[in-house]
Amino acid sequence: MQASELQKILEDAMTDCQVIVQGDDGRHFEVIAIGEVFASLKPVQKQQYVYAGINDLISSGVVHAVQIRTYTPEQWKDAEQLRVG
Repeated sequence: MQASELQKILEDAMTDCQVIVQGDDGRHFEVIAIGEVFASLKPVQKQQYVYAGINDLISSGVVHAVQIRTYTPEQWKDAEQLRVG
């Protein structure tokens, strides 16, 4: 599976979020999800929210590992300013 395919699946599942997916081996991915929904969720709930859209892919082995980072739009703005480019 390509990162762009996984990104589309997550975008369809989490219509209230911006999603960025990276990964180049087809089985291990980094997911960045940005949405106001994360402001009211506990850390484990944030992970569950993202996993809900891809549980079938993980269960079937199509996706082997996912690293998830979640941000509110404000947190993402702050994180972008800290990145060295």
